[in-house]
Amino acid sequence: MTEQRDYEIFEAGDVALQSGAVFPALKLAYKTFGTLNPAKDNVILYPTSFSAQHYDTEWLIQSGGVLDPERYFIVIPNLFGNGLSSSPSNTVAPFPQMTYHDAIAVQHRLLTECFGISKLALVYGWSMGGMQAYHWAALHPDMVERAAVVCGSARCAPYNYVFLEGVKAALTGDPAFRDGRFVEKPAAGYRAMGRVYAGWAMSHAFYRDEVWREAGFTSLEDYLARAWDATFARRDANDLLAQVGIWQRGNISRCATFSDDFDRALGAIKAHMLLMPGATDRYFDVRDNEDEVGKLTNAKSAMLHPIPSVHGHRAGNPVNNPPDHAFLKAEIAALLSK
Repeated sequence: MTEQRDYEIFEAGDVALQSGAVFPALKLAYKTFGTLNPAKDNVILYPTSFSAQHYDTEWLIQSGGVLDPERYFIVIPNLFGNGLSSSPSNTVAPFPQMTYHDAIAVQHRLLTECFGISKLALVYGWSMGGMQAYHWAALHPDMVERAAVVCGSARCAPYNYVFLEGVKAALTGDPAFRDGRFVEKPAAGYRAMGRVYAGWAMSHAFYRDEVWREAGFTSLEDYLARAWDATFARRDANDLLAQVGIWQRGNISRCATFSDDFDRALGAIKAHMLLMPGATDRYFDVRDNEDEVGKLTNAKSAMLHPIPSVHGHRAGNPVNNPPDHAFLKAEIAALLSK
């Protein structure tokens, strides 16, 4: 029986990666919403975030919503390592080191080869998706009209890198991790990773004011157990490590085009740029975006609008969080009107 799925696969063939390795038969899973207009200029690209598959992010796409499929042709490319696109869990050979640059190169092929798209009305991304939006704006400045970087940055900051080292240590401390990979599901590692993430993802005020009670949790332990202990168990542990590596290596300037010149990479961006850090985000810190916005010297506009929220990093993915959702909707509507 043929497996039913709600997404498509772009067969990219054998792809030379930034590392120098060749990935044989690379696959990019993607899903589209809405209709591509005759001019092919109503396109929104919406890359996925850490551990997310398109199922987790498509809630933002709704008629009259933040991303409206009645007006736009929306494409969600699943980031490598998320279990749908090429990942350790679905790749026979050892999984090579990958970067955002590799991901954007294949996403660009998808858009141009499959749809003939040469303009993007908007690249919208949260977290790792926001980092991909930044890479798109720098690498394809004449193609990207607007970019919304939500709780993301142009490179992985040292503090962010250290946070991820803690995540990796928690996960790989499980005895299921042997000789550089997981040989079975790391039950204790998943829980440890969730507990580490819980402390970083939400803000001091979120815990101080017991905001978790608004979602029906009866105690702090109830919140941690039900909201975080099994959060990452739905993903293959080797896939998670692959995506952590992509995240830590993230840097728009780390490529032949910019030769590690970060200011030059930011200066190459021509799009209308909207940076929306979470005001209380602990690892994509507002100060990184503050530093970046002043270097977007050739952008059509460069706006820094922090999300005024106690929900930390999760302010940028406000499922069941109406105030932050409304803030995002208003900001994206204003951006798309430019």
